[in-house]
Amino acid sequence: MNIVLLGPPGSGKGTLAADLIRLYNFEYVSTGDIFRHNIREKTPLGLNASEYIHAGQLVPDHVTIAMIADHLKPPRTGFGILFDGFPRTVVQAEALDRMLGQMQTALHMVINLVVSRETVVERLSNRRLCVSCGRGYNLVSLPSKVPGVCDQCGGVLIQRADDRPETVRTRLEHYRDLTKPLAAYYQEKKILVSIDNEGSIEAYTQRAANAIAKVQQMEKCRL
Repeated sequence: MNIVLLGPPGSGKGTLAADLIRLYNFEYVSTGDIFRHNIREKTPLGLNASEYIHAGQLVPDHVTIAMIADHLKPPRTGFGILFDGFPRTVVQAEALDRMLGQMQTALHMVINLVVSRETVVERLSNRRLCVSCGRGYNLVSLPSKVPGVCDQCGGVLIQRADDRPETVRTRLEHYRDLTKPLAAYYQEKKILVSIDNEGSIEAYTQRAANAIAKVQQMEKCRL
């Protein structure tokens, strides 16, 4: 089973992804991780993406698509693939359909995480990231053992500039404008499932697991 996680910044995609990987042994395909790897290794695609990022521009669809396609080249194993951060546009969604088709599989489900604006602002304003390894924390729901210090590598934890409340509100508006057509695309395909991602981690993970079980059952019925 292949699933896309769709949701605004601060919707809990990363936290939910970790739980779903633990439960189902998904292969995790994160656009952010793939970008960082390519940029760090100075691959041709990474260098290309860096030019746009350093210029303060969005990385074009064709560069992002090429990175994902390159990542998906080796044969896959496990329960399926969990996509986080891809696709973000209809052009990318159509490209993903083609990639999965070439792998003789398909996208079975898009989990759309629904959270209130107030919750997103609260989550992101409390978020902290390690400057060394990139591991994320939350001052309320997932604090480090030692305040300001990463549990994993001992690096310094910082608040990103774009996690400040006023910037978060702007990011949310941009996200909604960008992904509204994408949600409509998947709604038309009848694979979009909206999940209430408020409350405890355990509660919304269970809601996602219940939704996955329903889709699994439907897919079995179609075979």
